Amino acid sequence: MVTYNAPRDDLRFVLNELHDYEGRVATLPGYEEASVDLLDAVLEEAARFCENELLPLNQPGDQAGCSFENGVVRTPEGFREAYRAFRDGGWTGLACHPDFGGQGLPKTLQFVVSEIICSTNMSFGTYPGLSHGAYHLLERCASDAQKAAFLPHLADGSWSGTMCLTEPHCGTDLGLIHTKAELGAEEGAYKISGTKVFISAGEHDLTDNIVHLVLAKLPDAPPGVRGISLFIVPKFLVNADGSLGPRNGVACGGLEDKMGIKASATCVLNFDDAEGYLVGAPHSGLRAMFTMMNMARLTVGLQGLGLAETAYQSAAAYARERLQGRSLAGPAEPDKPADPIIVHPGVRGDLMTMRALSEGARALAYWVALELDRAERHPDPQEREAAEDLVALLTPLIKAAITDIGFDVTNLGVQTYGGHGYIRDNGMEQLVRDARIAQIYEGTNGIQALDLVGRKLGQDYGRPLRRFFHPVRAFLEANRTNPRMAEFLLPTAKVFGRLQRATLWLAEKGLGDPEEAGAAAGDYLRLFSHTAFAYLWARTAEVSLTRADGMAPEFYDAKLATARFYMQRILPQSSGLFAAIMAGKGTTMALDAEAF
Repeated sequence: MVTYNAPRDDLRFVLNELHDYEGRVATLPGYEEASVDLLDAVLEEAARFCENELLPLNQPGDQAGCSFENGVVRTPEGFREAYRAFRDGGWTGLACHPDFGGQGLPKTLQFVVSEIICSTNMSFGTYPGLSHGAYHLLERCASDAQKAAFLPHLADGSWSGTMCLTEPHCGTDLGLIHTKAELGAEEGAYKISGTKVFISAGEHDLTDNIVHLVLAKLPDAPPGVRGISLFIVPKFLVNADGSLGPRNGVACGGLEDKMGIKASATCVLNFDDAEGYLVGAPHSGLRAMFTMMNMARLTVGLQGLGLAETAYQSAAAYARERLQGRSLAGPAEPDKPADPIIVHPGVRGDLMTMRALSEGARALAYWVALELDRAERHPDPQEREAAEDLVALLTPLIKAAITDIGFDVTNLGVQTYGGHGYIRDNGMEQLVRDARIAQIYEGTNGIQALDLVGRKLGQDYGRPLRRFFHPVRAFLEANRTNPRMAEFLLPTAKVFGRLQRATLWLAEKGLGDPEEAGAAAGDYLRLFSHTAFAYLWARTAEVSLTRADGMAPEFYDAKLATARFYMQRILPQSSGLFAAIMAGKGTTMALDAEAF
């Protein structure tokens, strides 16, 4: 089994010292009781539950997978009991509104819990994760009657939620969906018919009911995405008194045989005149669904982060114990037949890369988490707008860059183990398989890059972009005369300059030739991510140099060492990305399609 202990010290550092959780979130209206002490209590309890209850189920759940027989899906042994304990602990309603039975805590705390869940059992996390997304969408977009009927059950975890978008013939291009909705016999009800595929948690045995959020088209729908409507389609109909009624016309047609997350039920769902209820106005479903999709993209980024953390901890523990060869500088432990592999520069470099990327990803993820809370609760409309802009801009980075990191770091973890990582016994190869889906679902990482370049850069005359550029520029200027910061500021300033030049180039070229923007998009997102990481590592260095009272001195020494490694060994990759962007689309588009 893999090694994992929740990174308590790093979570506290990132939230409290780097991002000032108490000053930026705990003082917001409605969050006054969400103190640092409460944050610490949530962190400790979540760590205890996930380490003791979820982690032991992870590898057996992967080996057993979900079963499907006669239309019934069953999760692996132990999952039902773990979910019941998860519900009893109040975790399903952590960030839900008290009006619907939730605890009303900041989304930042939900992020903390989600990361730890993903580190210990990513498959388990898909079930409450999707329910949280469904809750978020309905809270924002549903009618008061719909909220009253569905939100309390989602908050207490007795019901779960899904998002039903993809069909066999269309994934990203949702304008092609065939699922139809026709007005039913009862007032306010519609009949939904069609097939959806790749539906995570579409059928299972953890909850009494499943609330499907389904995209479909009405008979008078205009073509393309402008004709998509959104419907609530419960697995069981709900009686007037709130009790469950008969089974609705939705059934699981099968489970996907997947590469990873095998304990997460990925279903084919068939809707046959299923009763559904329109959310919002007709033909406005995609805009509403993006509320859930954007939250899901942030959650998927946490999946990459969680798996990267587990891979790093496991690889570091193995490297300290595995004896192979002798140190190039001479025997490190001459009383043993060989030295532990952590003495070797190649292994050490892989571990430092894993550490730098994982900790940098955490700093970025929680920056966005805090901004989510500020966008929702800050009393100043301008501050809310600024926070919303930054979240929108950085969401593609969270989803794409951090899931890329999750896959890269888990692969490095297997490499550290060598042959023992390739076999199933140690659990490392499962992390790679689980991490791979995060780069694909909720919009592939290529789609995230196109969203960043095609939508976010030019939105509102570049206003979201300025929300990132201005604090980076201000930080560089504020520390310009600090000699202790020079080794961190110079690399950050260089990559920031490259990003600015690449942004200007894209603005000029992309307007006249969208293919130029498309060819550069993936490299641009990675360059942007390097800039964000450099900025956050430089800020981390600034905090560590002041040595606040939060941690022991060796913690800050490790932070400075990792920051230096990132600046000197990883950030130089940005120059290659910049060169590739500036090379233009020519070589990418040169071959005729028939030549492939």
